[in-house]
Amino acid sequence: MTTHTPATPAPDGFSDPRETWNARFAQPGLHYGAEPNAFLVRESARLAPGSRILSAADGEGRNSLWLAERGHHVTAFDLSPVAVDKARRWAQERGAEVDFHVASVDEWDWAPDRFDAVVAIFVQFADPALRERLFSGLWRTLKPCGLLLVQGYAVEQLAFGTGGPGRRDHLYTPQLLRDLLPQAEWLALQQHEATLQEGRGHVGRSALIDGVARKPG
Repeated sequence: MTTHTPATPAPDGFSDPRETWNARFAQPGLHYGAEPNAFLVRESARLAPGSRILSAADGEGRNSLWLAERGHHVTAFDLSPVAVDKARRWAQERGAEVDFHVASVDEWDWAPDRFDAVVAIFVQFADPALRERLFSGLWRTLKPCGLLLVQGYAVEQLAFGTGGPGRRDHLYTPQLLRDLLPQAEWLALQQHEATLQEGRGHVGRSALIDGVARKPG
């Protein structure tokens, strides 16, 4: 009788993303730390009180929980069931309410005109085709006049090696974001460098792109 040995994910984590992220999030502690993303904290002043918000690829919940604790109505999803289980336990410990789901980009229901704001922080383990589907969904599910808050690594991050997928075609440029969202009104779109300290996942000097886009009313 021939036994089947499960495939081992490639070292770069792209051949089996769900199992790769499960393995990362199964480690003790929080992979990206307990603090919310600094860009999100800064730009959250643009959000209307009590906004209905989607946090895409939310991981262990650091960003969605922070938003929920500030009075927003937050839905979040992530590919990794390990991450979502940790996020749910963490929410219970903190007494915060977030509607968590396990889903990939292609599994998520991008219902139109559903959210006042959508947050996509370092959603970069997506090749160009998946990235197009992701941003199409993010845009579709925003209500008119809704806001998309996005931060990711710029192409120049390849020289730093302090986080991210390590593949040029997965990284951002300002023009790439403009091309992905041709109808957007960009309230902010900048490339810059900053030193990150987000758990063990993002540590050190980094090349970043921050964007806040508004959907026309």
